[in-house]
Amino acid sequence: MRRRADLTQGLRFCQVRRGRLVPARAARIDLGDAGWDGGRAVTELTIRRPDDWHLHLRDGAMLAAVLPWTAAHFGRAIIMPNLVPPVVTASDAAAYRQRIMDALPPGSDFQPLMTLYLTETTDPDDVAAAAASELVTAVKLYPAGATTNSASGVRDIERVLPVLERMAEIGLPLCVHGEVTDPEVDIFDREAVFLERVLEPLRRRVPGLRVVLEHVTTKEGVEYVQEGGRGIAGTLTVHHMVINRNHLLAGGIRPHYYCLPVAKREAHRLALRAAAVSGDGRFFLGTDSAPHTDATKLQPCGCAGCFTAPNAIALAAQVFDEEGALDRLEDFASLNGPAFYRLPPSASSIRLVKDGTLGLVPSEIEVGADTVTVFDPGFPLTWRVEEEPSQ
Repeated sequence: MRRRADLTQGLRFCQVRRGRLVPARAARIDLGDAGWDGGRAVTELTIRRPDDWHLHLRDGAMLAAVLPWTAAHFGRAIIMPNLVPPVVTASDAAAYRQRIMDALPPGSDFQPLMTLYLTETTDPDDVAAAAASELVTAVKLYPAGATTNSASGVRDIERVLPVLERMAEIGLPLCVHGEVTDPEVDIFDREAVFLERVLEPLRRRVPGLRVVLEHVTTKEGVEYVQEGGRGIAGTLTVHHMVINRNHLLAGGIRPHYYCLPVAKREAHRLALRAAAVSGDGRFFLGTDSAPHTDATKLQPCGCAGCFTAPNAIALAAQVFDEEGALDRLEDFASLNGPAFYRLPPSASSIRLVKDGTLGLVPSEIEVGADTVTVFDPGFPLTWRVEEEPSQ
């Protein structure tokens, strides 16, 4: 793998190669002319079109500005429901889905996979009906106060048990923001404490519930998914595989690296990378791309979220390349997620190219009179998606 040379001096790498790449299954992956022979580097990669299993699109002008970047690279995405007001009912989800469809670029076949925001007054029958009609693909659990627009989330898990029990009966997954909000718990420990205090007791109480632990950020989270038995999976973001908490805090605060869950120690970052490239089908890509305008990020109390949609796939390819695991990128980005959600993989494909071309991803995008800064990993991207959205 590649390890960081100095975590207080930007994001420079020193390279440590480990072994040769294993040839991919030819029926599913095209490694281009570079091939594997003679030690030549892979410079082209064709994989099934990826899906994003955790995405924030927002609404209105923001939705119109950010959606083309996701639609250009991904076939489907699990759409987060934390709008204001949140997407709580089937009718809310239907209306939001229509707004997304109306905002798609002409000719796009992108499919939004809708979710419902779990509240303590959510109706189990409404959830079941929405699932039966294939309007929703999952329900999202936000602990109240855990992240952006989560004030309507769950405070007392007892009050949502009827919904969770119905979901277990029908096989509808629960997507979980896995952090406690107890102010006595250090922000860097909130994921690990959530697993012990909330998620494990919940899964024991509702054993048939299928759970996605979203945006895993800790070694403990990785191990929980690995050891959790049937019905548990975890999404991993590209930015948590690239940055640790030093990049956020050392040498000055970098607000565009601030997200929730917050970036953790280097040991956790390495654990995430190892899980992503392991080939374990319980892990798949969920970018948690979360756009905020610069006006709301650059504040004394700024918003949490990294906007990664424009470069998420290129970054994923770079991570897998650095880890000597390009043959497993398709599993992580395109196959493991559909398998867990019991959906077919995409029938289309994308082509990734490693040619050193820079400047294809903008540093920011315009949203009305404001801007949204694109996540900057701090090093040049060596991979790119061959086609970018027209702007």
